[in-house]
Amino acid sequence: MHLDISVWEKAIRTVGVYLAIAVLLRLAGKRDLAQLNAFDLVVILLLSNVVQNAIIGPDNTLLGGVIGAVMLVGLNAVIVRLARRNDRVATLLEGTPTTLARDGRWDYAALRREGLRQADVQAALRRQNANSVDEVETIVIEPGGTIVTTLREDLQSATRGDIARLEAKLDALLGRT
Repeated sequence: MHLDISVWEKAIRTVGVYLAIAVLLRLAGKRDLAQLNAFDLVVILLLSNVVQNAIIGPDNTLLGGVIGAVMLVGLNAVIVRLARRNDRVATLLEGTPTTLARDGRWDYAALRREGLRQADVQAALRRQNANSVDEVETIVIEPGGTIVTTLREDLQSATRGDIARLEAKLDALLGRT
């Protein structure tokens, strides 16, 4: 239970490492957050091991590890709450959505900027009921890395409201009330 470094030093180390990793992930782009491939997973797993000593220093005690963990979870809770309350903070920390395709045409510069392969985005399209980019109004990658497809209006599924409106028009045309 004896700490090899002070609680304050451990706190400063934890905050520093947290902020450094947050900046690195922000610079790495949105793809790394939701579209992990095997190589991305390896990097994330190794990253935790690489920064472990930067957080706990030479302290291998149970108490030292618990203090580091409490600091990480607490700092993350504060950052998340700040981002939820303030749109500017959220944009700074998380970024903004990026349009990858519009009106059936790819934005190749946006794909390159986000580090995405067209084939990976096409797979996301198929999961969202589109067969090709020609069928979409927009494809957007959100700050968390989720790819969202908006189908062209003529290809979207009818809702119950759409059917009710059509039935009302049909009833009016046929003189039914």
